[in-house]
Amino acid sequence: MTKRIGFIGAGNMGEAMIGALIGAKIFPPDAIAVSEPSEERRRAVADAWGVAVAPDNFTLFMESDIVVLAVKPQMMIDVLSEIAGRPDYGNPDRTLVISIAAGTPIRKIADLLHGPLDPEARKRMPIIRVMPNTPALVLAGMSGMSPNADADEADIGITRKILSAMGEVRELDESLLDAVTGVSGSGPAYVFYLVEAMTEGGVRSGLSPEDAAALTLQTVKGAVRLMEERGEDPAELRRKVTSPGGTTEAALRVMESANVKDHIAGAVAAAARRSKELSG
Repeated sequence: MTKRIGFIGAGNMGEAMIGALIGAKIFPPDAIAVSEPSEERRRAVADAWGVAVAPDNFTLFMESDIVVLAVKPQMMIDVLSEIAGRPDYGNPDRTLVISIAAGTPIRKIADLLHGPLDPEARKRMPIIRVMPNTPALVLAGMSGMSPNADADEADIGITRKILSAMGEVRELDESLLDAVTGVSGSGPAYVFYLVEAMTEGGVRSGLSPEDAAALTLQTVKGAVRLMEERGEDPAELRRKVTSPGGTTEAALRVMESANVKDHIAGAVAAAARRSKELSG
């Protein structure tokens, strides 16, 4: 029997997951439901993908085998409290909960969802926390996932399959998800910043904005592909293209004098620290 998967929240990331699941034929549209406070958004997602719309969060939760929490972190407590506060709340069958909300640890989700349940029912509601990133919107994402102790191999396997439809995934201890946030969760912004800077440098050197942007973007894509296909350490690849006294060396000397590498590493650490602070 096909499992039923429900999405509480149908924003950009939620819709990206829905599209990936349907495209990869992991779930058919008639096995997917969404609940979303915006009527316009509900209609748009339902029309685009042919999925069902649940009348409310509680109904979706109770009728789904897998529930994806795709709400904003600041809304999580209210949403889960409303669901778990209903007198008819419970889980006679197994319900896998997958959270993609940044900065919300498993213990907070468990406190709310497991609180009204008896010990056996809690074991039937495993929770897996996921840290995706925005390239998942174009099926090129990088996700870190952390299951709690109640998640079995089947739970972990289906979650991995879902996330793999949007890109790559690594299973890590939850204590490392703040570091994942610092590297890959916030990481696309660092790359965008680099592209901005390189494009601006090209314009300052006489290129048109269009030419500078095209040259920069293809250079970044090509460099990533070269690293992937060669499998060499990036430091070694950098050394190979840095001729003594040449143009690349002149550029890197400027970066090294400004401690760019240390600043980038520090930025990653700052993002990780902020993620930890937000997790409470």
